[in-house]
This record gives sequence, structure tokens and C-alpha cells, in this order.
Amino acid sequence: MGRKGEDVIILCAEDDPEDRMLVEDAMDESRLANEMHFVEDGEELMDYLYRRGKYTELSDKPLPGLILLDLNMPRKDGREALEEIKSDPDLKRIPIVVLTTSKAEEDILSTYDLGVSGFIIKPVTFESLVSLLKTVSKYWFQVVEPPPQRTGG
Repeated sequence: MGRKGEDVIILCAEDDPEDRMLVEDAMDESRLANEMHFVEDGEELMDYLYRRGKYTELSDKPLPGLILLDLNMPRKDGREALEEIKSDPDLKRIPIVVLTTSKAEEDILSTYDLGVSGFIIKPVTFESLVSLLKTVSKYWFQVVEPPPQRTGG
């Protein structure tokens, strides 16, 4: 029942333009074939997942197979988006890995309580980010058997 990892969309919710660029560059550098999409805050994340607004044309496309989630974002932060996603029967099985600068024990505990699949503190160096993305990709797309992908809408 496995699936090819490069067929899986990774959705990165990150408000910092420099961090988005670093993640994108690290994906390229690590030669990962996954398609990666970016959203800038929790509201846009939910629009993407529910195929609202500028994302309506994605209604027949698969939902992401993995979400990389920053916690501290404007409009709707990552914690609020995580809670909404995990309370929705159509979205709750999407694996979500928190990728944040926060080292707060409260954030770690509360996000796991909400159903996050992993909590990663953003690495300091670009090389470490490349290595991290390779590891995350290998784990989620080669080692574990994630839930089947669904289409949006």
C-alpha cells in the first residue's frame, strides 16, 4: 500500500520570507523531489486545506501528505491552526511536524497534546536544515506508512 515519496506534497506554513527561502533552498540542495507549497500564516494554511479563496483551483488535487508548521505566525498562529486541523475529520490524519524556533516546554507539550506528529527546533545552519529535511523526508516517505492521501474540497 506504499506510495512514492516524491508524489507527496509538503506544505510549509511559515511567515518569515527568509525562512521560507531557506527551506526552499534546502529542499533543492537535498535533491528531494517532493513538490513543496508555502503559506504565510494560519489563515492561509486553512484556506489551502479547505480550498478556499485563491486555492479553489486545487479542489481536485491531493491534500498535502505532510505539513511543516511554524508556531508563531500572524492572523492565526500555528497552535490555533493545529487545533482546527486536528478537530476536522477530513484533515486530522495529515501528519504535522512543528518546525519552530521555540524551545518552550509548554509549546512542546501543548502541540503534542493537540496531535502533532513531531516537534523540531529550527536548526541554526543551512547545512543542518538540508540534513534535517532529508531526514524528515526519508522518515515520512520511506520509513513509515502514512495515511492515504485525500483530495481537497
